[in-house]
Amino acid sequence: MRVVTLVLLLCFFRVTELLRRAGPGSARSRTTYGRAAGSRRGSHPVKRYAPGHPCDVYTYLHEKYLDCQERKLVYVLPAWPQDLLHMLLARNKIRVLKNNMFSKYKKLKSLDLQQNEISKIESEAFFGLNKLTTLLLQHNQIKVLTEEVFIYMPLLSYLRLYDNPWRCTCEIETLVSMLQVPRNRNLGNYAKCESPGALKNKKLLQLKSEELCNEEEKEQLDPRPQVSGRPPVSRPEVDSTLCHNYVFPIQTLDCKRKELKKVPTNIPPDIIKLDLSYNKINQLRPKEFEDVHELKKLNLSSNGIEFIDPAAFSGLTHLEELDLSDNSLQNFDYGVLEDLYFLKLFWLRDNPWRCDYNIHYLYYWLKHHYNVHYSGLECKVPEEYKGWSVGKYVRSYYEECPKDKLPAYPETFDQDTEDDEWEKTQRDHTAKKQSVRITIVG
Repeated sequence: MRVVTLVLLLCFFRVTELLRRAGPGSARSRTTYGRAAGSRRGSHPVKRYAPGHPCDVYTYLHEKYLDCQERKLVYVLPAWPQDLLHMLLARNKIRVLKNNMFSKYKKLKSLDLQQNEISKIESEAFFGLNKLTTLLLQHNQIKVLTEEVFIYMPLLSYLRLYDNPWRCTCEIETLVSMLQVPRNRNLGNYAKCESPGALKNKKLLQLKSEELCNEEEKEQLDPRPQVSGRPPVSRPEVDSTLCHNYVFPIQTLDCKRKELKKVPTNIPPDIIKLDLSYNKINQLRPKEFEDVHELKKLNLSSNGIEFIDPAAFSGLTHLEELDLSDNSLQNFDYGVLEDLYFLKLFWLRDNPWRCDYNIHYLYYWLKHHYNVHYSGLECKVPEEYKGWSVGKYVRSYYEECPKDKLPAYPETFDQDTEDDEWEKTQRDHTAKKQSVRITIVG
C-alpha cells in the first residue's frame, strides 16, 4: 500500500513540475511571438492608399521630362522629382496657380500649362523658376495679369498667352508694357482682348496706355465674378484647341485622330510640325496654311483627301516634308506644288492614282525637282496600267503618241537612270527635227 502511494505521489510531483515549466515558457513564447509579429507589422506597414505614379517621367536628349497631360489634375503633386527640366501639364483641371507652387523645381526650363482652367495666378506662383525659358499659358481662363508675376523668371524668352479672355483695362497695363519691350518679341505675341467691346480682338501688343485706362470703358465691364469652366465663346469652324501643342523638341501641333473635317483656322503661326493625320478632311481649300509660314513638316495622311486646290499650299515656302499617303487622290491640278521650293521628302503611297494625261503634271514636277525623294507613285486605275509606276506609264504614253506630240522639255527625264532608253529615242527625234529645220532654212 505504501509503495503504491509513493508511486502515485511521485507521478503527481512529476506532472506538476512539467506543468510549472511549460506554463511560464509558453507564456513567454506567446509574448515574444506577439512582439515579433508586432515588430514585423511595424517594419512593413500596409499602404492601403498608395496609387501608382500617375505621370510618365523619362529622359530625352539627356534632359528629364515629366509628362502629366490629361490626368484631371487640379494641383502639383508633391512626389514629382525635383530635378525635372521640362514639365508637361496640358489639358488638366488646374484652376489656380498658388504662391510657391513650383518653387521646388529650380532646374525647370519649360512649363506647359495650356488648356487647363486657370483663372487666377498668385503673384509668387512662379517663385524659384529662375532658369525657366518657356511658359505656355494659352487656352485658359485668365482675364487679368500683371508684370509682377514674371519677375521670378529672368530668362523667360518664350511665353504664350493667347486664347484667354483678357480684360483690357488698367489692371493689365504693366503686363502690356512688359510685352511691348523690343527684347520681349517672343512673349505673348498672339494674345487678344476679349473685353471691353471696343477693344475686342485687338492684340495686347498693339494696345496703348490711354486705351487701357479709359474710365468709361471700365464702367461697362461685366462685374460678375469669374466662374470655373470655359464660358460660351464663338469659335472658328474648326478649332485648333482640340489639338496638343508641344514645344520640345520642336514646336508641334498634334491634331491626329480628332475627327476634323477641315484644316483648323487658328493654327499658331510659329508651328514647325503639323500632324493632321487620321481625320476626315476630304479636300484642301485655297490658302489653308497661309499663316503658318515656318511650317517644315506636314502630315495629311489617312484623311480621304480627294481634291487639293492649286493654292492650298500657298505660302509654305519652308516646307521640307509632306505626307499625303493613304488618301483618295487620283492626280494633282496644275500649280498645286509650285510654292514648295524646299520640299525634300514626299509620301504618295496608297492613293488611287489614275494614269491618264492629268497625272503628267505631278510626274514632271517631280522630275524637275530631282532633289525631292518620293515614294508610292503607282498606277491604280485604269486596270490596264494597274501596278505600273507612273514613270513607266508616261514613257509608254509618249511612245504611242505621234512624234510631234512629244513633250517640249525632254530634259525633265535626265535625272532618272531608268529612262535612258526613252531619252535616246527623244534625242534622236529632236536631232531629226533640227536637221529638217536647217534644211528648210538653207
